[in-house]
Amino acid sequence: MKSPWPTKKLKEIFQENKKSPFKVEDADNHTLGYPFFTSGGNVLRHSEFLVDGENLFLSTGGYAGVKYYCGKASYSTDTWAIKIKNALTKYIYYQILGKIRYIDEIYFRGSGLRHLQKKEFLNIEIPLPPVEVQRKIVGVLDTIQEAIEIQDKIIEKTKELKKAMMSLLFHYGIAGLRVKELLSSRTGELEKEEIEKLIGKKLKKTEIGLIPEDWKVVKLGEVCLKTQQKDPSKEPYKLIKYLDVSSIDNENFKIIAYKVFEGRKAPSRARKIIETDDIIFATVRPYLKRVALIPAELHGEFCSTAFCVIRTKKELLKPNYLFYYLLTNYFIVRISSFQSGTGYPAISDDDILNEKIPLPPLFEQCEIAEILQTIDQKIEVEQKKKALYEELFKTMLNKIMKQEIDVEEIHL
Repeated sequence: MKSPWPTKKLKEIFQENKKSPFKVEDADNHTLGYPFFTSGGNVLRHSEFLVDGENLFLSTGGYAGVKYYCGKASYSTDTWAIKIKNALTKYIYYQILGKIRYIDEIYFRGSGLRHLQKKEFLNIEIPLPPVEVQRKIVGVLDTIQEAIEIQDKIIEKTKELKKAMMSLLFHYGIAGLRVKELLSSRTGELEKEEIEKLIGKKLKKTEIGLIPEDWKVVKLGEVCLKTQQKDPSKEPYKLIKYLDVSSIDNENFKIIAYKVFEGRKAPSRARKIIETDDIIFATVRPYLKRVALIPAELHGEFCSTAFCVIRTKKELLKPNYLFYYLLTNYFIVRISSFQSGTGYPAISDDDILNEKIPLPPLFEQCEIAEILQTIDQKIEVEQKKKALYEELFKTMLNKIMKQEIDVEEIHL
């Protein structure tokens, strides 16, 4: 076992920057402004800077958080900006980051909004190896962080591609791919005649925009089956699976959890029976896109009445095609315009079922869905890679700080 590194308390290597006069709402987000750090996760912009060089920015209210930045920057009143002396700033950043959960649990207290107990926090002991070792540690962890950032960019670009593809596919079908190629080589909108020549089809104007002549426009309810409701308490000892809005991952639009109840103990909102390939669409705050396709394992189970359960007539409308259409910004904006109420604005099932959708021939619905599924698979692969890098980062950070890895033997 290597001999332990000497330690110092944070207050011995800590230098506080002046308190900020700016509130979070003072952010102007001007593109030419300076990074503006707050207690939240996002970095905003501000036209004035308060510090320059290497600094750490710690959240002081809500939840523990730490950010590192080198350069001119600004920060809000709820952010603690500090400089580090007699150690590498980036090394101390990684030390704090490695303890962030502990800091959140131990040093954030208070009724209502929790706050960082600064005096206690500054008594944390930090191991301080020689500067050259600190530099090596930073290099190792930076390399993994850079890999995570690359994955983030790949995921973001792929999501942008998916969004662009959805816009074209739901207007022009598979031939919309040729429209994309032309759009990438010129500026400005294409004329209707140009698009018709590209896709080899005549277009017609409809209430939902230009679509190919062989497509139809229908009310969603016209191509859907009536779904049923049931009171699970009538089967008191049957175990049921139950979905509510927290069950949906509204980034990847998948079911990430469900709850299991005995029928007699099921929530009163457990009323709607779901079947394989049903689509559930949250009617509360519809703009949050809590939408999911029901997998076979949940066939015959229950969801909350806060969902509209959409069951397509499969000989007319393919569930996968509809699922993707319901995620388009066009549909979400349209359907959100019907919401009413304050606090938890909502729409009704009828609002959704009365909305008009484009209905291509079945074979084209399948092709459109397959293209978008392929893009989703690409996103999922890249997200898994990112998760692996994140796990590697946590493992390396933990092992390095415990001196379970000899940093000097690592070659970058």
